[in-house]
Amino acid sequence: MKVGIIGTGWFAKTHAAILGDMDGVEVTAFCGTSIEKAEKEARNWSNAMGFSNVDEMLEKQKLDAVYICVPPMAHGAIEFALIERNIPFFIEKPIGIDEQPLEIAKRLEEKGLITSVGYHWRYKETTKKALSLLQDRKVGMALGYWMGDMPMVPWWRDVTKSGGQFVEQTTHIVDLLRFLCGDITEVYAAYSSKIMQEKVEGTTASDVGSVTMKLENGMVATISNTCILTNSSKVGLDLFTDEGIIELRNEHLREIKGKQILEHKEQVNPYIAENKIFLEAVKTGNPAGILSDYKDSLKTHTVTLAANRSAISGQPIKLEF
Repeated sequence: MKVGIIGTGWFAKTHAAILGDMDGVEVTAFCGTSIEKAEKEARNWSNAMGFSNVDEMLEKQKLDAVYICVPPMAHGAIEFALIERNIPFFIEKPIGIDEQPLEIAKRLEEKGLITSVGYHWRYKETTKKALSLLQDRKVGMALGYWMGDMPMVPWWRDVTKSGGQFVEQTTHIVDLLRFLCGDITEVYAAYSSKIMQEKVEGTTASDVGSVTMKLENGMVATISNTCILTNSSKVGLDLFTDEGIIELRNEHLREIKGKQILEHKEQVNPYIAENKIFLEAVKTGNPAGILSDYKDSLKTHTVTLAANRSAISGQPIKLEF
């Protein structure tokens, strides 16, 4: 299977390294913002070429699948080019910063193209464990967190390029909430800029924020985020149920029932899992194993955009799917 990768940053390198350990898969093309960056990545593969133009890459290389690992503001033309050529693609979140993904989703549905979006929390064993536990429990509310530092890349702190922290980072926790508890029907957000605008030049993204949500099943949830810290402090989701608390973190799940605490360590690399499932879907033409395709991820994207609009207007926003 011949694969192309668009992007040369951390996620592109992560996926390339995983693909390099898989039998029957070969990365044959990299596309970057400069030919130098693309060729540097291509040199890690015996038959790969570097490109600085997506259309040129797609014309010169016959690809079975493509990975899109670009900043949020770079989405749009890439997806349309792949749809036009009927090439399945894996895309890292977020899928954009505006409403354009709506049109992309329509075109994908018309084509019936296989897609996967990098919401890797869905592929964790601890998430599977949480789903199992929730079969016999009723959730009343949830609290989510992405409390950390600011990624020091210029586009991230520019809200017109990243969409801000809730769109770019905290989307993982929004998606996890949706996956475990169902659709979100209303959001009310409050954001502020307290520290980073004075500390880091060019910062227009809010550095603190909370979003309260109503879910279709009657639940209430609040997800908060900040990027004012010096390192990652708390990332995850807490579910408050009629039988205690379920805490999901990056490396573990904890069940808390009164004084009893049971801990389940994460046993798999979710990045490897999502890669294998996506490529198997491309190979067989059966996308059943993909836990987050483009159509589903559009719902998460819509929630995060609505939160941004609510923070600006000061009003709650109702959602319909």
